Amino acid sequence: MVRNMKLAEDLGYLKVPTGLVVDYKDIDSFGDKIVLVCTGSQGEPLAALSRIANGDHEIQVGKGDTVVLASSLIPGNEKSVYRVINELTRFGAHVVHKGNAMVHVSGHASAGELLHCYEVVKPKNVLPVHGEWRHMRANADLAMKSGLSEHNVVIAENGITIDVANGHADISGSVPCGYVYVDGQSVGEITESSLKDRRILGDEGFISVVVVIDSQSGKIVAGPDIHARGFTEDKTLFDDVKGDIEKALSKAVAGGFNGTHQLSQVVRRTIGSWVGEEHRRKPMIIPLVIEV
Repeated sequence: MVRNMKLAEDLGYLKVPTGLVVDYKDIDSFGDKIVLVCTGSQGEPLAALSRIANGDHEIQVGKGDTVVLASSLIPGNEKSVYRVINELTRFGAHVVHKGNAMVHVSGHASAGELLHCYEVVKPKNVLPVHGEWRHMRANADLAMKSGLSEHNVVIAENGITIDVANGHADISGSVPCGYVYVDGQSVGEITESSLKDRRILGDEGFISVVVVIDSQSGKIVAGPDIHARGFTEDKTLFDDVKGDIEKALSKAVAGGFNGTHQLSQVVRRTIGSWVGEEHRRKPMIIPLVIEV
């Protein structure tokens, strides 16, 4: 933000009288007659406003201070933004935002401003970026309204490759793409499937079922042993379903099921149905059938 302000000033877009902008380290000498322009209106955790709200920034707010969030709440940021508002209010600050005052300032160009930009720049090709498909379609329509041919306006999604040659842009293909997750020291190794498993473990817990069967007869020789974490601390809770598992396995073996994988799925379905019907839960279920 400081760099952009300096750039705008150098280009003549921002007129800053001498002495108006001061270093934040010197604000104590100005008393209450000072305005701070901070990042973090969307509750970004490392932004200045969020750190001030957390109390881990050099700048502190208190009773008599006013904080203005001059931006609309972006859907999905509600929790983080309201947390910042609540913490600032807890410190005694008066927080002004779009919910209680007309203070919104758009960070995006309007349709008229975009059209003016196209008319001034006169691009050979236009590739709308950022936003949903409907936003990019509207942006493309503005480009064509400025005089560009439909063949010089490209709308592409993530992963689409575009070749620019002889002053013309064309979609040439696609490449695999997606999120790259950072997990501790590993980068890109964790998958969406792993994250889904973690969410299930965190929300519902897990149940493991171990059954040992005779490799010749298919009869149960040990178990079912059921262990759970994050589901229940009552070890007797599973006493009723153990009989259901034994019956289901006996029926499966009699019906020609063989192999530990098939029998493990029988165990999974049996205890999964019981948990769903009796407890309305969907924990991670890990069945293990061992042949001896």
